[in-house]
Amino acid sequence: MTKKIIEVVGAIIQKDKKILCALRSEKMSSSGFWEFLGGKIEPNETPFEAIIREVKEEINCDIETEKEIFNDITYEYENIIVRLITINCQIVNGDPFPNEHEKLLWVEKKDLMDLNWLAADISTIEKIIQSL
Repeated sequence: MTKKIIEVVGAIIQKDKKILCALRSEKMSSSGFWEFLGGKIEPNETPFEAIIREVKEEINCDIETEKEIFNDITYEYENIIVRLITINCQIVNGDPFPNEHEKLLWVEKKDLMDLNWLAADISTIEKIIQSL
């Protein structure tokens, strides 16, 4: 059986050398794991357009993205394959409010590995820590 491939974006939202992390709620699959804000890329949407839309839906904030992709990895879970494209972002308008997630947390880059992340996010976390 061929696994479904989904393409998703993740926002590396930075402020004062901290990264905004989101805890998946009980209503979501993989609840209790931390992730970057973001979600599925819609048809005919660029990763940059998707991340702006997803962050607005998830935390009621407007963001600006860097012009380049930070990390682009493919991770194979038991049931699906996820292509995760992460992009550095900054909030330009609004205060983050968790519309879908259990909670949001600003975490210093050096402490990111202390959280229980979704497996697909680990590669990006390692790259962030290496860039310190």
